[in-house]
Amino acid sequence: MMELLKKRPQIDFMGKRYISLTFSALLMILGIIAIIQIGRGKANLGIDFAGGTAVQIKFNNTVPLSDIRNALIEGGVTDFDLQDLFAENKVLIRVKKGEERLGGISEKIVSILTERFSDHNPVVDSTTEIGPKVGSRLRRDAMWAILAAIIGILIYITVRFQFRFSVGATLATFHDVLAVLGIFYLLGKEINLILVSALLMIAGYSLTDTVVVFDRIRENLRARRKESGFNIINRSINEVLSRTIITSVTTFFAAFALFFFGGEVIHDFALAIMLGIIVGTYSSMFVASPIVYMLGREKALKKKR
Repeated sequence: MMELLKKRPQIDFMGKRYISLTFSALLMILGIIAIIQIGRGKANLGIDFAGGTAVQIKFNNTVPLSDIRNALIEGGVTDFDLQDLFAENKVLIRVKKGEERLGGISEKIVSILTERFSDHNPVVDSTTEIGPKVGSRLRRDAMWAILAAIIGILIYITVRFQFRFSVGATLATFHDVLAVLGIFYLLGKEINLILVSALLMIAGYSLTDTVVVFDRIRENLRARRKESGFNIINRSINEVLSRTIITSVTTFFAAFALFFFGGEVIHDFALAIMLGIIVGTYSSMFVASPIVYMLGREKALKKKR
């Protein structure tokens, strides 16, 4: 990073704005398609949104997940997920089914495991049931939570900077959320409340990175009044590039460690955070800043607040 600071990179970020904005538009379209499919119930919705049964089983001794999976399949249970909780020999079994079969599925799972693993004394630790109507409400509430966060960002940046800056930051944040959601939908990953929490975290991370760039742009606009807005924004992004790389890489390594060593429970959460770090770093340079320039142009950028 010190070597990067000495060389003072001169990357023409603004010159590539039309290419980057076209690519970003495609990512946002993918995210919008994902939202439509989620609303229609056509995506891979988790138990939180689609409804189903979650049964937590406790064994006296460790039982391989492959044996549990085979036993459930042979017993006629389909469309289920297994998670080893790595605590006191517990296993979480989640089955996505219709509201009319929730109770029956729970009893069937307990019966199969008791018959197959009687030596390990399986005991039901907890049972959670969510009907499709509740899942629909959770989907709606999750969308409102993300929307409320983005509106809050719009107000915060408007107060701290100018309205054109808030538009750039809001669109960049919205872009990051849609991009990660679209990629998850494309990969067939499960859409659940854990992903929603990751998206809210990504929104906060993206905003933090964008504000750093905006701060430097504002400083240079005051210090270099004779220089064009185009060059000032390019200069500002290059000046904070080393800081952006350091922050993004170190945060990515932390999420990378969670992805491989954190266990199955937070696997998708860590994946969403990694994608969010990459997309958020990209958007602060190639989405938020170009939008500020395109909205402000030269005279508006030079005008004193």
